[in-house]
Amino acid sequence: MKAATRLRSTLRVRTMLAWARLRRLTRNKNLRAVGAAIATLVLLTSLRAYDPRIVTELKERTFDTYQRLKPRAYTDLPVRIVDIDEASISEYGQWPWPRTRLAALTRRLADLGAGVIAYDVIFSEPDRTTPSRLVDDLRDSSASDLDQTMKLLANLPDHDQAFADAIGKTGVVLGFAATRAANDNRPPGRAGVAFVGVNPTKVLAPFHGTVSSLPIFNEKAAGIGGINLSSLDRGGIVRRVPMVFSDGVSIYPSLAIEALRVAQNQKSIIVRGTGASGDSNTGHDALIDMRVGAFKLPLTSNGESRIYFSRDRPQGYVSVKDILDPAKEATVKPLIDGTIVLVGASAAGLMDSRATPLGGPVPGVAIQAQLIEQILAQDFIERPDWTNGLEIVLTVLFGALVAGLVLTFGARFSFYAGVVGFVAGLAGSWIAFSQFRLLIDPIFPSLAALAVYIAVERVLHVASDREKKFVRQAFGQYLAPELLTQLENSPQGMRLGGESRDISVMFMDVRGFTPISEALTATELVDFINTLLAPLSDAIQDELGTIDKYIGDSIMAFWNAPVDVSDHATRACQAALKMRAALGALNDADVFGFSARGFDDSRVKIGVGINAGLACVGNMGSQRRFNYSAMGDVVNVAARIESASKALNVDLLVSEDVARRVKGIALLEAGEILFKGKSRPTKIYAIAGDDTMAGSPEFAELKRQHGALLNAIKTGEGPEATVALARCQELAGEDMQDFYHRLAEQITSLHAT
Repeated sequence: MKAATRLRSTLRVRTMLAWARLRRLTRNKNLRAVGAAIATLVLLTSLRAYDPRIVTELKERTFDTYQRLKPRAYTDLPVRIVDIDEASISEYGQWPWPRTRLAALTRRLADLGAGVIAYDVIFSEPDRTTPSRLVDDLRDSSASDLDQTMKLLANLPDHDQAFADAIGKTGVVLGFAATRAANDNRPPGRAGVAFVGVNPTKVLAPFHGTVSSLPIFNEKAAGIGGINLSSLDRGGIVRRVPMVFSDGVSIYPSLAIEALRVAQNQKSIIVRGTGASGDSNTGHDALIDMRVGAFKLPLTSNGESRIYFSRDRPQGYVSVKDILDPAKEATVKPLIDGTIVLVGASAAGLMDSRATPLGGPVPGVAIQAQLIEQILAQDFIERPDWTNGLEIVLTVLFGALVAGLVLTFGARFSFYAGVVGFVAGLAGSWIAFSQFRLLIDPIFPSLAALAVYIAVERVLHVASDREKKFVRQAFGQYLAPELLTQLENSPQGMRLGGESRDISVMFMDVRGFTPISEALTATELVDFINTLLAPLSDAIQDELGTIDKYIGDSIMAFWNAPVDVSDHATRACQAALKMRAALGALNDADVFGFSARGFDDSRVKIGVGINAGLACVGNMGSQRRFNYSAMGDVVNVAARIESASKALNVDLLVSEDVARRVKGIALLEAGEILFKGKSRPTKIYAIAGDDTMAGSPEFAELKRQHGALLNAIKTGEGPEATVALARCQELAGEDMQDFYHRLAEQITSLHAT
């Protein structure tokens, strides 16, 4: 009794240690996965907050795609481009043209009714064809009529002055280019700039110099604005254009803003920044928007405006050649009258083309025109400062959600859920753009979620491999492959630890093994055992049995541990039938060679005993080597049933507990046996066949005759027993004939008495 108690205690301790190790593996796996998710999120969130160029470019490419899918709708707004195109160059010669021609162009546009004329050209050098320049060139000449020639040229009008006069008589806006190269060239300011909130000079990056038109032109201009186009993105794509410039002291509007101001006869513009009344404090200085007369436009924090591009259309262009052609006045006047005219170049040789999100180069002047058009249409795309915070929050939320889904529902479900989430995020971002003109990036949060998914799944995969290795080491030698795979995939479902479980136990032993072992050499005996036990073991594992151990020529196996097998009693019986069939095939083929060698009994026989009930199961052994096994009375009875099979001349025997549980198994009562240590005899049954036999009319008749046979033997009625025996032998299969021969001996004893 004490020894059994100590063994049970040792079993419980060993199994608890194994279970604790597995729990540690599972717990550590989840902790490592959570750690990987947190580390990945911290890294990616920091990357998003820092917003390096590659991240910015990724966002901008997404927004470019949105614009290509839904560009700004084209409407015929009062904005025209007077184009220095290839036809004009062919007509009037190479650029730059004489300023007298530009003066004529300016006067002509005024006559056609242009509301304002903005030149997207900088006139930074004197006209090389002006007569005063020719006089200087002729001073070194030795021509005899030099004095007369110089007097004639001096009386001719100055080309630059002619252009300046034309500028002064019409509403003309000239441009300047801000540069990083330091110089003292500052154009005069024409627009008054008022600001509300932060002073724009604290926000705008100061320029150090400019390239501007000659003072003779600037003094006559109604407005002067910057023509710089931001091309800081990779590929030189223009997406944003500065609306205001600063040298650190003064503030200058852009060419487009000046054109709008002059067209409305406004004296000033208003720039609003953080700190203005009614605006929340964002914690940093930034610009918000600006107003030009009746029009308001949003600004980025550094004073730029995002351009919502429409398709570049020929309707917006009028060739200089057509403007200067008197014969086409009736055609061009309706196009120019009352419009904001931007004069610029599309001729390829003038190198003034820029890339846009819609693809393909467009003239720089067309971008200025699109700016004015979207201000007139009040159709802007915006990316407020709060979108950065929103995207950082979405990055964290998406990553945390994916990590939680992977840990809770596994990789496959999480992947599909992630795809759905990505589509939903993309749809939300598209709706924000198409309906509200807001630019919200769905790509980086989605990529962050994907990175978290990969990190967590990778950690779980590595940890699962460790769990599978542990499970395979602990159970690989004696567990059915299907159950082993199930344990590998769901090790947390194992129930270890020396617990009581309802199981079915099988013992198998080879009959007449001693004579066989004496007739074979050691090598032949090993080959015999391996050849025999391999198919018998396969039969057990095919029915989800756990092989406990091999004991010489015997096998111990059980069902319903460590993984649940609901129909374990039936599966144990089906395994026994498969073992019977496998052994019959081996004998028929004389695989062991006993018939060829002339053995008296060439057919190998086995005995199988099966019992069901509560047993204590768990890992038993030392820390270095242990075995998952079962112990208890149910195991002992199964072993004794197997031993009884020899005396009863039947190969497959089961207990009454098994007989009550099984379905689809043909069973015949084999009597009662009083096992040592038991106060009551145990009823046992022989397995006659499978479900096909159990459902046949022949078996029903066999079962009836078998009952009559047992009753006749019990009551001592020899003649009735003889009749029933003959009928049973006729109906029973070959596998049951030895069993009925044994019962025939009992009937002979009845006749003898």
